[in-house]
This record gives sequence, C-alpha cells and structure tokens, in this order.
Amino acid sequence: MDTEKPILLLGLGNDILSDDAVGLMVARELQSRFAGHPLIEVQAVCEMGLGLLDYIAGHQALLVVDSVQTGKIPPGQIHEVGEKDLPSLPGMSPHFLGVGEILTLGRRMDYLMPEVVAIFAVEVADASTIKEQLTAPVAAALPRVVERAAAWLTHQALQYQNRRAQ
Repeated sequence: MDTEKPILLLGLGNDILSDDAVGLMVARELQSRFAGHPLIEVQAVCEMGLGLLDYIAGHQALLVVDSVQTGKIPPGQIHEVGEKDLPSLPGMSPHFLGVGEILTLGRRMDYLMPEVVAIFAVEVADASTIKEQLTAPVAAALPRVVERAAAWLTHQALQYQNRRAQ
C-alpha cells in the first residue's frame, strides 16, 4: 500500500519545558524546508501515547526526534537508535517511551506501519524547568541536529525512489 507521503519526521516535545522542546524545534525548522516535498511529511507534536498512532500509521519510514537526559554524553549530542534499541536507552523521554508499543499495536491491528524506524534522542541539560528557551549547549547543537535529520530524510526519500524504480 502506498501512502501519500511515506516518510515521516515526528518531532516530539513540550514547548514550555526548556530543552524538552528540541524535537519540536527540529521539526519546525524542517517543515518549511520539506514543504511540498512529494515523499516527506514533517510534524511537530506535543502528544504521547496512543495519540501518536494516528501520526505514525500509514508511513513506511519514521524518524522520531526527541529529548533524552541520560547524563552519559554531553548535552547536544545525539543518541541514534533504531526500533529494536528503544528498551536499552536509559533515561528515555516520556514521548518516545510509547513509540515501540505504538508500532507493535499498529502492526497487530494490521495498520501499515513503518518498516524503517530511527530515533534521534538529543541529550539535554534541562527538560523540566518551565522556560521557553533551550539551554546554551542544546541551542548550539540545534543546527547540527536539524542537518542530521534532514540528511536522514533525504536518504530515505532516495531509498524509497530507488525501490519504486526497480
């Protein structure tokens, strides 16, 4: 089954909790860049849990961008994980805690669910202070995270086009 836009970037977060907004900011930066792209959809979403099923179902590739605070790497660095790695990432965000379960549920309900799943969990310094600005290290890393996500989306679009051409 083909979808209108088979590749989805889902930027998750909370606008008023400092670094927790990083996923939303990445998505908002990329929405204008990929506006009108025939294969790529970009969504900034504050929801979590079952509400994510409506966004994820119907896509063939999914990139989730969210915040995480493990304390194992410096703020602004990216933990790049796949669907199978979700349970092994400590300190996960409440937003992507449910992504694995949503994928499993969607598949059990026979929805078209992504075959390719990547999570870019941006290490943050502060995801709990009510403040509408990122901390300095995460703000400095934002352009790099945006470019890495854009490269992933572009690569997936090329892969999709190649598969369709065969």
